[in-house]
Amino acid sequence: MTSSSHRTLASIGLITLLAACGGGGGGSSGGAIQNAGFPASSTLAAQCIAPRSGSSPVTGIPYADRAGSAATEKAWLRSWTNELYLWYREVPDPDPTTFSTVLSYFDVLKTTAKTASGKSKDQFHFTYATDKWEAMSQAGVSAGYGAEWAVVSRTPPREIHVGYVQAGTPAERAGLLRGTQILTVDGLDVANSSNVDGLNQGLGPDDPGATHTFTVRDPGASTTRDITMTSEAITMQPVMNTHWMLTPTGTLGYLQFNDHIAPAEAALVSAIEQLRTVGVSDLVLDIRYNGGGYLAIASQLAYMIAGPARTTGATFERQVFNDKYPSTNPVTGRALTPTPFYNTTLGFSLTQGQALPTLGLNRVYVLTGAGTCSASEAIINGLRGVGVEVIQIGNTTCGKPYGFYAQDNCGTTYFSIQFRGVNAAGYGDYADGFVPASSGDAGLPGCVVADDFSHALGDPAEGRFAAALGYRATGTCPVQTAARSTLGNAGGPAISGRAPWRDNRILQR
Repeated sequence: MTSSSHRTLASIGLITLLAACGGGGGGSSGGAIQNAGFPASSTLAAQCIAPRSGSSPVTGIPYADRAGSAATEKAWLRSWTNELYLWYREVPDPDPTTFSTVLSYFDVLKTTAKTASGKSKDQFHFTYATDKWEAMSQAGVSAGYGAEWAVVSRTPPREIHVGYVQAGTPAERAGLLRGTQILTVDGLDVANSSNVDGLNQGLGPDDPGATHTFTVRDPGASTTRDITMTSEAITMQPVMNTHWMLTPTGTLGYLQFNDHIAPAEAALVSAIEQLRTVGVSDLVLDIRYNGGGYLAIASQLAYMIAGPARTTGATFERQVFNDKYPSTNPVTGRALTPTPFYNTTLGFSLTQGQALPTLGLNRVYVLTGAGTCSASEAIINGLRGVGVEVIQIGNTTCGKPYGFYAQDNCGTTYFSIQFRGVNAAGYGDYADGFVPASSGDAGLPGCVVADDFSHALGDPAEGRFAAALGYRATGTCPVQTAARSTLGNAGGPAISGRAPWRDNRILQR
């Protein structure tokens, strides 16, 4: 995986976006050339420095590669960006021959504009090696340790804890627990080291077989210990901790949803069917570490929560591409139609066309943090669009109402913002995130509650889950200091946190 600021596969957690001043190719050009006269990208595609032969081992699709050069790969990138990038008018046009690699040229093919809050308008521009992308997105497999890092602060003084651990992984064998704090990585001080690449390489290794050492402090401990972990091919668990509890006002369900990857379809159907069978009347959906993924899976889950009464014929999300395409999807070539609330399986990990189970709820409690991004935010926005009450417990989400289609060329899969998403009510203006206990269009009812590393996820005593139970019973929030953002706003070099594909909204063709 690459981006303009980070070139390591940060597979340390698991897959839409609208800037406050964003729009479909509109606005000031910011000094950029107006991008006229580029040849069609289709005439330049698959002309490669190193053509592949055969077929993809994951999808079985034959490679179309033929001999080309760095110049043809760069020319394809420029044309493709001009055709599909949401803010194509704002893309700078430097001389491609001055860039030593194709990837370094791709890094600059994006807007440099800022949002009203001062953050970069486009924070979501990255690539993966295609073989790794296919393995992660289709099979749910990536290199790592089996620990989700909860990044309290990405910038100095940084702070990283273990969010959760998957069973049978290096992290479990090393004795890591939820709440364990990571103090050093290969001798580098997590809090203040300027060697960001070294930290990222240790926290998110590119490949299996990478060995790194860590100094950690376990929850409640006054001393530290050193551990060594070797990365493995980890099969990610998109759904965990599904259970329910009896309360005086009905049965309450809890579901921890970690990733919108293909295996999540089967896992979510199983979880919702369990909750439907016991007759839950309320649901706590824990998406605090869910950065997103396939938008269609978000739509499926929203349908399963709300049921057909509110969603039949309704829009889950409408995609708005740049101003060249007011009525046509430029990737598929089909007429633009909204993403519906999908009511059947779509073939991600279950046979296509099976009816989905539903809960038929009029409200849902969502546990969120700064790691709640993109397709996870689409669940919130989509449900709000059809009148389901969404009560938010935790911290402000990351703010990503944008998305894209992954595009392979010559063995690299590119991700460049192509659309913004709005719900059935026409709303999608949450570039600074959904905010609990706040007024305004992006404000939701609920409570600001810090991540509680002293209790397991799904434990009714865990701070955010306990606050949801309390709010459900009394309509009030616990008295405490405001939760800290896990993004970090201080100066200094920032670690990546986790793989960027896990923090975005991705469409299928």
